[in-house]
Amino acid sequence: MAQGAKLRQNITVKTKLSTTLKSWLPILQSSVLEMEQTISEYAKENPYINIQSTIVEDFSSKLKKPYPNTPLKNSMSEKIESMSIQEKSLYEILNEQIVPPLFPTEISVRIAQDIIDNINEEGYFEAQESKQANDLGISVEQYNKIRQRFAYLEPKGVGAKDVIESFLFQLEEEQEIEDCIYELCVKIITDLSNHKKYSSNAHYAEAMKVIHTFKNPPALAFTQQEAFVIPDVLVQQIDGEIQVMINDDYYPSVSIDMITMKSPDAKQYLKVKLKEARDLIDALDMRKQTIRKIGLMIVEYQYDFFMGGEMKPMRLKDIADEFGHSPSTISRAISNKYLECSRGILPIKSFFTTAIDGDTSNASIKDFIGEIIKNENHKKPLSDVKILQMIEEKFQLKMVRRTITKYRKQLNIGSSSERKKLYEISL
Repeated sequence: MAQGAKLRQNITVKTKLSTTLKSWLPILQSSVLEMEQTISEYAKENPYINIQSTIVEDFSSKLKKPYPNTPLKNSMSEKIESMSIQEKSLYEILNEQIVPPLFPTEISVRIAQDIIDNINEEGYFEAQESKQANDLGISVEQYNKIRQRFAYLEPKGVGAKDVIESFLFQLEEEQEIEDCIYELCVKIITDLSNHKKYSSNAHYAEAMKVIHTFKNPPALAFTQQEAFVIPDVLVQQIDGEIQVMINDDYYPSVSIDMITMKSPDAKQYLKVKLKEARDLIDALDMRKQTIRKIGLMIVEYQYDFFMGGEMKPMRLKDIADEFGHSPSTISRAISNKYLECSRGILPIKSFFTTAIDGDTSNASIKDFIGEIIKNENHKKPLSDVKILQMIEEKFQLKMVRRTITKYRKQLNIGSSSERKKLYEISL
């Protein structure tokens, strides 16, 4: 019997989300780490619900055998702290700074918030100012004027379009350097690929020392934070067979405390709350069943990947049709959820790839782009045209250069000229 068919037989969960789970959809959408807080909100006004956290318990028992590829903190206290204290995101920090005097008017705040919405995870602005300005009904000059004020926000360099502008933003915050060094820094930054031609300048070493303190990407501190990821689905090979399990060790323990009251009004109130408490427990069970079914379907569709092969095209619609729901509903259900297998811990969303040609997926193409750029000659970085040629030769398919450019940008990889400039100053 084919492995796919065998897995299909093991899928015994109902094909549609139950009414219970629809009512408690936030529980399904929450990550493992968010779930306890989500449930606590429901429990605040329900005397029946008793929640016992398993996070601390499970950490102490599982620290000696961590999940593969899971970043560990230096101590137990740091690990528990990282789970209990949620640090502010890049976008939260930026929004907190959208205040006078830099942004004194309602329109300046609106523009600033629009800019934040178009800043990627590395801190770079990645939209077209003309389009954004048109959508807001303002001039491009007015939009860019507000964006230039991001030079005075933290993290330094955020909101810039590229590494050169980011360095210029960061230079604006260097208040203690002399004018002559500042001016030389501007010249070097705007001509990074030829920075050595300024080496005869008496202030060259000082200027380069300043430039080497700049961060690239500007949100480096955020991209380097290693979040502790708890996988929702565990895919393991046991005795030659693939098994899919739910990692429910970190689920909070929810129990019902029975209460009795003689007042008729109180009895009716408690009856309603008791039903809510039972529904909550049912919702947790349905969450496990729903995510396990998604895991089983992923293994069925991507069986070759789990056996060491490449990821194949797979659409959210394939999963959505099985559940009888829209792709957007399934997309929210798998958001912020991870699957652990022998190849590491991966976002569940990463298994849904678009077909390029036949059985080749865009994920395979992106992985290949990332790998060849990682190993490219720093003196002669690969152009998009050259990358296109290499892809067409390896995968035996025809593509266009702009598709390569699009994938490279999605991977937050600069152009060949941008990479060359960075290589030359060893950043």
